[in-house]
Amino acid sequence: MEARAVALQKQLRCLVCQGESLDESNAPLAADLRGVIRERIAAGNSDQQVKQYLVDRYGDFILMKPPLKNETYLLWFAPLGLLVIGGAIVTAVVLGARNRAGRSTNPS
Repeated sequence: MEARAVALQKQLRCLVCQGESLDESNAPLAADLRGVIRERIAAGNSDQQVKQYLVDRYGDFILMKPPLKNETYLLWFAPLGLLVIGGAIVTAVVLGARNRAGRSTNPS
């Protein structure tokens, strides 16, 4: 039973820390959720039923690997979008600096 609980805790995200699993987190909410997992397992729930219970309460974000569906596109693609936007900003700044440097060394 303990092994099942730990395996589930590694698949679920701490809602406070967000970058850590429930197994890794020291947050009070994570401790509470670890207790809920153990209670649900003791009550005879399958791993899938425990996950579904937590997803119903907290949404797909609680899953370390949320499913790819319309509601979770932002979770999956926001990091990539931010990377692309950041790269575009850096490129624009560098090109702007080069253009200004080129104009100051070549007076017209």
